[in-house]
Amino acid sequence: MATFEPGHLHIERHALNEDDYSFNLSIEYAVSQDPEAGMLFKLHGTVEDKELNEEFFLPKDQAFDFARHATRIAQNYGLPKNASITSVHKEYDLMFEDIRAQLDVKSGDPVKPEHLE
Repeated sequence: MATFEPGHLHIERHALNEDDYSFNLSIEYAVSQDPEAGMLFKLHGTVEDKELNEEFFLPKDQAFDFARHATRIAQNYGLPKNASITSVHKEYDLMFEDIRAQLDVKSGDPVKPEHLE
């Protein structure tokens, strides 16, 4: 289950059996100009009933990679290493478009090579 509103994505997954996993996470985000233009993300909620509350910053040209960063953080809190939090495509598409609009990103905008290292 997922819900989206500009600046906030909530995703929830309930374990189907004892071998499955669950999480209840919110990703809040806003444009940040310090020290460079980009997006500040706040990930909070629970993974397997373990509290999670972390922030991360992604530069403008990397902001669309938020799901990989959020998944990695969730894995540090108990999400299985082969699992991801990206199964809610409609809501992620809405979030991508909101991030694009907030950061004024256009198709073909360059990526800084130092961000690829």
